[in-house]
Amino acid sequence: MVQEMNSKMKTFGTALLTGCAAIASMANAAGDKEAGKEKAIPCQICHGKGGRSTNPLYPVLAAQHAQYIVKQLKAFKAGTRKDPIMNGMAEPLTDADMDDLAAFFQSNRNP
Repeated sequence: MVQEMNSKMKTFGTALLTGCAAIASMANAAGDKEAGKEKAIPCQICHGKGGRSTNPLYPVLAAQHAQYIVKQLKAFKAGTRKDPIMNGMAEPLTDADMDDLAAFFQSNRNP
C-alpha cells in the first residue's frame, strides 16, 4: 500500500511539474515581437491592425497564446488544416517566422 501511494505521489509530482513547465513556457513567446511586427504586415490585411479583426470571417489574433498561433501556422503549412488563403500564406514561413509572428500577436493585448 505504501508503494502504491509513493507511485501515485510520483505520478502526481511529474504531472504537476509538467503542467508548471507548460504554463511557464506560455508566459513568454519564443520569437522576437519587433521582427514579428514587420512580418505581420500582410497578415493585418485580413486579421486587422495588430491582429484585431473586426470581420467575423477572420479570427482575432491579438493577445492569442503564441503556442496556439504557431500550432495553427504549422498546421496550415503542413496542409493538415485547410484554408486556400492561409495554406499559401503559411507555406513559405520558417519556424523563426512563425515564432516572431506569434510573439507579436501575443503581445497585442491593448485595443
